[in-house]
Amino acid sequence: MVEEKTYTAKDIQVLEGLAAVRKRPSMYIGDTGVHGLHHLVYEIVDNAIDEALAGYCRNVEMVLHKDGSVEVRDDGRGIPVDIVAKYNKPAIELVMTTLHAGGKFDKSAYKVSGGLHGVGMSVVNALSEWLQAEVCRDGKRYVIKYERGKVVEPLHEEGEAEFRGTSIRFKPDAQIFETLQFSFDRIVNRLRELAFLNKGLCIRALEDSTGREEEFKYDGGLVEFVKYIDTGKAAIHPTVIYVEGEKNGTKVEVALQYNDSYLESVFSFANGINTIEGGTHLIGFRKALTRVLNDYAKKGKQLPNELGLAGEDMREGLTAVISVKVLEPQFEGQTKGKLGNTEVAGVVESVVGEKLAKFLEFNPPEAKAIVGKLIGAAQAREAARHAKELVRRKSALEGSLLPGKLSDCAERDPAKSELFIVEGDSAGGSAKQGRDRQFQAILPLRGKILNIEKARLIKILGNAEIRTLITALGTGFGDEFNADRARYHRIIIMTDADVDGAHIRTLLLTFFYRYTKPLIERGYIYIAQPPLFLVKKGKEGKYVYGEADLEKVVAEMGGNDGVGIQRYKGLGEMNPDQLWTTTMEPNGRTLYKVTIEDAVEADRIFSILMGEEVEPRKQFILKHALEAKNIDV
Repeated sequence: MVEEKTYTAKDIQVLEGLAAVRKRPSMYIGDTGVHGLHHLVYEIVDNAIDEALAGYCRNVEMVLHKDGSVEVRDDGRGIPVDIVAKYNKPAIELVMTTLHAGGKFDKSAYKVSGGLHGVGMSVVNALSEWLQAEVCRDGKRYVIKYERGKVVEPLHEEGEAEFRGTSIRFKPDAQIFETLQFSFDRIVNRLRELAFLNKGLCIRALEDSTGREEEFKYDGGLVEFVKYIDTGKAAIHPTVIYVEGEKNGTKVEVALQYNDSYLESVFSFANGINTIEGGTHLIGFRKALTRVLNDYAKKGKQLPNELGLAGEDMREGLTAVISVKVLEPQFEGQTKGKLGNTEVAGVVESVVGEKLAKFLEFNPPEAKAIVGKLIGAAQAREAARHAKELVRRKSALEGSLLPGKLSDCAERDPAKSELFIVEGDSAGGSAKQGRDRQFQAILPLRGKILNIEKARLIKILGNAEIRTLITALGTGFGDEFNADRARYHRIIIMTDADVDGAHIRTLLLTFFYRYTKPLIERGYIYIAQPPLFLVKKGKEGKYVYGEADLEKVVAEMGGNDGVGIQRYKGLGEMNPDQLWTTTMEPNGRTLYKVTIEDAVEADRIFSILMGEEVEPRKQFILKHALEAKNIDV
């Protein structure tokens, strides 16, 4: 019998002030891991960007200090320091200690902003071990200090100020976060993005411990953004088409260009926020693009044999950035991943439609090149229809229609099932013998799959290894892709720890990123970490997973005296029990989950590494050569 517990008014708690944030931090910043940690920086930076959007800030600087704190400085108006009569507190204290307090609800201070909930600054304060704010305005310098959200040094004046602006320096609280290690590269990618979106704004980033420094200032704004994304691709037309306009209080900026690739790279933003799930602004853009280009092609009688252009044809080889600034944006969810304002679709369609039609009219050679690209895409689409039908039939999830290469598991619950994608029959044989047949499936692929970055859909679907992979995944492909149908919720790339293995891994990741991105976003894709060495002395043996650890392990086992080192050139060299123990056994293995923290940078890097252009790839290798690990030569 279950003992009944009383539930009365005494059990009701009211978390006052910032206590609720510290009690449930994930409600405000997503999680307390790496993502949430960096979210703190973005909240403070976004406040500075809002000052830029309002027209008062031209410079933003972010510093990662050696003590683990972060400082963000701007030359905006400075957070108000005068007393708010109703609360008898300085405005800066109210903003930093009270949820939903700020200057973005009344449009007199900020017509457009990204932070509309009034929780950003106060949440950062609540989740910091300490925070110090400095404000320079009206010729004076003011300072206030907090510890875990509470004032420990009230607002006071500290002399005169030559310049104006705000400086926020904070140290995340170790009591809250699982890690306190900031990634300079991760932050820099976001700052670069913001600089592109805010034409003429100068953003600097510094890391004290390494001396690294980056500065971004793009007078060309979105035009330069498109060129940056298109690194490694050849443009179909030389001019990046730029559209700008305003209607009903909504400002629209769009830059687009077609290139010789077969993939789409379209990114949308609302008030500086990356709307990774799109929204009404993206819908409006697509409608305008399809309508205008179709009309232009039909008007010029450029379509052969009454060939029709579909929306998907418009997306082949398209790189575009859509940025809107909306007075009262409605984002779906706290993550602000999708714009929901219905009126924005019509505004974007109207502005883009009008300006794009004029560009085509006044630039016939470039218009002709674009239409030619679209016709090629439409013809390829027609040719691919038959191949897609074959894949559709082979993607049935029942019985003998699963690929013969696949050694499936007994488990039928995708959440409990794993698929190991391995290279070749030798590794496949070891994996099949070493696996747990209850929940682990094995799919061996023959050699390197097709580089889909350089191929049209018809060629991709004609590749036997890719068809096998699509069928095994069970998700379908192209416009019929559905992540809910995935047969496994843990899809593990397990390749040899050498150069060829790394290449195969990159080819597979390119496929997953370009054509099954939702699987990555759901956290279904992993990379296995097999050992590089087995160090033995007598009957004792230790597996070593990286070059850097080899010397240490050898020393621990008595130096070179009687110590043998076996290097695994491939998974096939390992016995099934060794492969299970080191790489496949859930309690003993190391898996790296594949995530997309920055879609823009991921898109660009895949284009550089896997695209046609050699020079950008050479420059990338030269820049990052010293960061490479475990290179097999």
